[in-house]
Amino acid sequence: MHKELRDIRQLSLEEIETFFIENGERSFRAKQVYEWLWKKSLKNFDDMTNISLATRELLKSNFSINHIQVDDIQRSNDGTIKNAVKLHDGLIVESVLIPTNTRITACISSQVGCSLDCNFCATARLKRMRNLNPDEIYDQVVAIKEEGELYFGRPLTNIVYMGMGEPLLNYQNVLDSIEKITSPKGLGMSPKRITLSTVGIPKMIKRMADEEVKFNLAVSLHSAIDETRSRMMPINEKSNLDELAESLQYWYRKTGRKITFEYVVWKDINDDERHARALAKYCGRVASKVNLIEYNPIDDGEFQQATPDKIDMYEQILESKNIVVNVRRSRGKDIDAACGQLANKSIG
Repeated sequence: MHKELRDIRQLSLEEIETFFIENGERSFRAKQVYEWLWKKSLKNFDDMTNISLATRELLKSNFSINHIQVDDIQRSNDGTIKNAVKLHDGLIVESVLIPTNTRITACISSQVGCSLDCNFCATARLKRMRNLNPDEIYDQVVAIKEEGELYFGRPLTNIVYMGMGEPLLNYQNVLDSIEKITSPKGLGMSPKRITLSTVGIPKMIKRMADEEVKFNLAVSLHSAIDETRSRMMPINEKSNLDELAESLQYWYRKTGRKITFEYVVWKDINDDERHARALAKYCGRVASKVNLIEYNPIDDGEFQQATPDKIDMYEQILESKNIVVNVRRSRGKDIDAACGQLANKSIG
């Protein structure tokens, strides 16, 4: 009978050191192994060239490296790349490389499926299978980093936790993955280039603020009127806009960093002046800026993109209140890689 091998990337550097000492090896080997696993993102023990064959065999008999595999790559007309990422247990998540003239952004997933039931999002139609481990999140970033270098000859510049799942419902694994991504022992990326996007879970937002995290926070808002928001996002019934605002004020007091509100304008749902003015008023309560996002249909008729004049109306009302607003055109729509489309077709 084969013994179950533990994934070595679940161990800390100190735990690997302890393993080596207990097995009569020198403790400095742990640093070498750790560097291969994280900084160099190695996928198997045989390639650890500065470690003896006997030590590699010792590692292979005790541990596995459960790395992801990019199962399928789709390339959009606009350069966007979508990866179908196969996990060690056969489950699939998706991640996206979004190129612009100045940036290569990795949009990564934190859960297999999602449990939040936002009714405009394809990912929400999949039941949540499980949380991703820190190494599975990290591997998505590495894959996109390599693709950026291969296809565009440029380094990865930004990471957004905006793929499948709600990052704050996989709290510790997500924070551990960011720690690895930003660590000099890992990818060494600046936390200022990382944005975590959430539907807004007040107690978890406060917890992050208390932990003095250094990355940026984006909130999927989509309406600043409780009735409308609850209709689209059931989470709003558990913690309404007032509770959310209070947690975001707390975040700003603790971190000094503004929130980005992600906001989609839909035809006949939130595309009137009442909703635009409510958003402007809400922004007045929270140090924030707004990304108005083009909607990406997910095959049914309920949600339709608002007309350009409605977006203009939002822009004018927000700017009249001195609120910074950006209109985001969607990327990767032709391969279902745009916001809200992940897992629409590639995962059953």
